[in-house]
Amino acid sequence: MSLFTEQINSWQDWGRVFQSISAFTPLVEHIMDKENLTPAKIENLTPGTNAVFKVGSYIVKIFAPAESGIDQTPDLQTELFAVQRANEIGVSAPKLTADGFVEDKYRFAYIITEYIEGVEFTEAVKVMTDEQKIIIGRKLRGVTDKMNTPCKPFNSIDVINDKGRYRRWDKYPERFKAERLAYLQSRNYGEKVFVHGDLCGDNILLTPDGDIYIIDFADAVLAPIVYEHALVAVELFDLNKALLQGYFGIHSSDELTEICFEGLLIHDFGGDIVEQHIGKPDEF
Repeated sequence: MSLFTEQINSWQDWGRVFQSISAFTPLVEHIMDKENLTPAKIENLTPGTNAVFKVGSYIVKIFAPAESGIDQTPDLQTELFAVQRANEIGVSAPKLTADGFVEDKYRFAYIITEYIEGVEFTEAVKVMTDEQKIIIGRKLRGVTDKMNTPCKPFNSIDVINDKGRYRRWDKYPERFKAERLAYLQSRNYGEKVFVHGDLCGDNILLTPDGDIYIIDFADAVLAPIVYEHALVAVELFDLNKALLQGYFGIHSSDELTEICFEGLLIHDFGGDIVEQHIGKPDEF
């Protein structure tokens, strides 16, 4: 008898059940037993792409099976490499406890990390003074400076030349898209470093002790450093002056504009971020 009884024949099927505690309870309990970990209450967390649950002092992340229509193997490999790297270089990230797979109705790959008690960045900054925002911006820059360093290739993603990553620009006018491609082909972006790739408010936790923890490394890539900095400035900080001052120090508006411009043009989420924070596609 299968531990997981739901039917997965498409990404829509996965989206229907991936947050369901009842659907995943037998599978999660089996994984905990398999890894000799103490069973505990299963709870939901902020939804993402995969099935993620808090189980006592652990986070269990179960990746969508191949039957969902999307191969999650690259995400799994990326996250394993990135979490292990963060643990090794002293970046505050949940410790990797276990990883493996379960052959059930579907083949489910999983990773288990420690649970970090903290407040999501988006919520924490709502009650901060400007002075506190400057301090937290500076602390976050210390984390990213340690993380955004060269490393060996860990996936095959080319953030600049992979046309499969252009889909979020499809809604923009043809002239804009042509000018964007021409600019990318003419620009030397320089050295590529490890970047988290999705430093949004949900993926940064502030602990009661004031530490900053980074979670969810599935979008990590090797990329020019502006790839990381542009997302932090526009998406995470929403261009808040105090946060920008803490993170970037004394930069002119022209310098910050250039960082955002160059980083968003190559970012996988760039087309959506521009639309959400800067202007509608048909305005370009």
